[in-house]
Amino acid sequence: MRITKAIKEEMLSILEEHYRGTSTALEYSSPFELLIAVVLSAQCTDKRVNIITARLFQEYNTPDKIWSMGQEKLEEYIRDCGLFHSKARNIMATCEILCRDYDGQVPETFDQLITLPGVGRKTANVVISQLFNIPAIAVDTHVFRVSNRLKLATGETPLAVEEKLMKAIPKSKWSDAHHWLIWHGRNVCKARKPLCHTCPLSQLCPSKEM
Repeated sequence: MRITKAIKEEMLSILEEHYRGTSTALEYSSPFELLIAVVLSAQCTDKRVNIITARLFQEYNTPDKIWSMGQEKLEEYIRDCGLFHSKARNIMATCEILCRDYDGQVPETFDQLITLPGVGRKTANVVISQLFNIPAIAVDTHVFRVSNRLKLATGETPLAVEEKLMKAIPKSKWSDAHHWLIWHGRNVCKARKPLCHTCPLSQLCPSKEM
């Protein structure tokens, strides 16, 4: 099945109709809290991250507070999060940089964000999009899977998929479409057992009934 530009536009229209107004499932009350939550979300569900940050941010919700607690204590707080050793190390290093170079504030540009330990393209794109209204597409596991299954944007790496999505989707809708794809991946186009029989895109999808 050849996926034409017209079919891609129809797919996006259907996704927008079903997921319009969706946003991140991560809970936060400041730019710094979102940054830390996204770092923690790597190989961890948003539901689990919200449990972890609810207890962490009660007392430690700024770069200086987390930096002062020390890595060992931070690890105790985030132990039930995947890769907690490396995440704690990166968070501590990031907090030190934020305190030293940014007066405790989260930088507002992609290039500045990706210099922070533990902050890659996905995290930086989430932050600039969610906090600073800069058009961006963050490719997480859901976006990667759904984009490839629909052939909306195919690629073997998140970067390849991101670049193709940027061509397939109008720039004004990059940030919104990122959420449409995430929620579709969570609710319908699941990794192991996609719900093709209830999918609003089933008539257009080249991978239905996998």
